Amino acid sequence: MNFDFSEEQYLLRDQARKFLDDRSTPAVVRAVLEDDEKPYDAELWQEMAELGWIGAIVPEEYGGAGMTGEDLCVIAEELGRSLAPTPFSSSVYMATEALLLAGSDAQKGDHLPAMAAGERIGCFAVSEGVGVANADSIKMRASDGAVDGTKIPVADGDIADFAVVLARAGSDLSLYLVDLTGEGVSRKSVETVDPSRSHAEITFEKAAAEPLGAAGEGWEITQAVFDRAAILMAFEQVGGAQACLDMATEYAKNRFAFGRPIGSFQAIKHKLANIYIDVELARANAYYGAWALAADAPDLSTAAAAARVAASEAYNHAARENIQTHGGMGFTWEFDCHLYYRRAKLLSLALGGERRWKDRLISQLETRNFTGEE
Repeated sequence: MNFDFSEEQYLLRDQARKFLDDRSTPAVVRAVLEDDEKPYDAELWQEMAELGWIGAIVPEEYGGAGMTGEDLCVIAEELGRSLAPTPFSSSVYMATEALLLAGSDAQKGDHLPAMAAGERIGCFAVSEGVGVANADSIKMRASDGAVDGTKIPVADGDIADFAVVLARAGSDLSLYLVDLTGEGVSRKSVETVDPSRSHAEITFEKAAAEPLGAAGEGWEITQAVFDRAAILMAFEQVGGAQACLDMATEYAKNRFAFGRPIGSFQAIKHKLANIYIDVELARANAYYGAWALAADAPDLSTAAAAARVAASEAYNHAARENIQTHGGMGFTWEFDCHLYYRRAKLLSLALGGERRWKDRLISQLETRNFTGEE
């Protein structure tokens, strides 16, 4: 496999970086982080819709830009680098993907145009508490066109207009579309390490629910959505890790101790070199994931798990060492190191957390023989 992005995709990356450097500054992120009444930057969200990013993978017939998954990977990396405080991953990686994979023509027509325009936000509700969600842990019930139960934590669940909900009908798991502004739904915000990305606890009490996809295929569809989202989120994490490396390197060049830049000391050199190795390893795995996504390859699940594990470890390492490189100042509120540390921790817990993806990678590799055949 020899993969690289096209010239047009690199141009898209440069344009995205220029826009986000101007619009998603640390000051913008802090404004959301410090304001309990501002769960995301609504103006930035609308501007991203006007650029076609929110509807990037939505077909043109539904008001989207008709881009590919590879294009979205490029955008995701820049969103991670800039810490964009928006519900992009929930609405685009998850809810949009679920509708594209399993939605009927009518459901796509009802939701995708408004989502692409930034007028509706979707979220994906699977987890029901502490621990890794699996097919046996889902307790939410669905019957007679309604759902009952609680989902926590739901990323961007406090600001979303609708949710894709995994629930049990009899012994089978299925997906349902639920209007979060309708009757039988109550929401409350959940505190997390990174308030610039909101989360919620959502309780459903006989809330009207519309089936999404075939009955009994909810877990399989959820796995497919998670695999695709894991690759996109890995690019976000690579972007964040690269930003940490750049920040630490710049500080090491300009911070002097004993008459020399601290970057000239071996201990700092080794720190930065180790971050660089982890970032490049994560980038290689993310590129593998982008290739598998573009080719709809049989080993998409393996590529997703490998990208997710490598990117989570790289971002956590880079964010931690960025603080250490800045020394005592790195631990202060005034420096921006903690913004990346918060996001690194939050993203590593998303989609089931690192443990889920490590277990999934091991499971995927155990089913393969040394020739790469299933």
